[in-house]
Amino acid sequence: MAYNSKEKETPNWKKDFPVKKDEATHVSRREFAKFLCLLSGGMALGNGIIAIKSFAFPSKELEGEHFICNTSDVAIGQTKEFIIEGEKNIPYLLIHLSEGKWRAFEQKCTHLSCAVRYNAEINKIECPCHKGFFDADTGTVLAGPPPRPLPQLSVHIKNEKVYVSAYKESKTIS
Repeated sequence: MAYNSKEKETPNWKKDFPVKKDEATHVSRREFAKFLCLLSGGMALGNGIIAIKSFAFPSKELEGEHFICNTSDVAIGQTKEFIIEGEKNIPYLLIHLSEGKWRAFEQKCTHLSCAVRYNAEINKIECPCHKGFFDADTGTVLAGPPPRPLPQLSVHIKNEKVYVSAYKESKTIS
């Protein structure tokens, strides 16, 4: 019986799995096409679920008035960030523009949801991510990539206290 030195050097796992490295890393067109189909199908299914959820369970409008702060807490030209308890934890921005003039907007840019901030020097709301600008009075887009205005809340002042409610176009904002 002849002794084969090459057989002795080969580990047992290589004998059990005789696959060459080149063959193991090669991806055939069929495997790649299968992967693309599965990926595309998964993304289509995900989009379908999101669409069905938005139609079947539409987001409800903010109900009632919600206390935010006292009028003395926010000076003219200053802002206050707040979240309404019991809602979807959406950040909002309360702005005291001038004497008796208050505005409240969602604090997420309509482009990529970056946090917006009020710039009192230019009287605009700006998105620092992509230099988008919104009108501080109406929330409409003035410049940059944002596709739509900032969602707005109505602001009410009662007994030196600031309240917000769902924005109604026909209402005048105090």
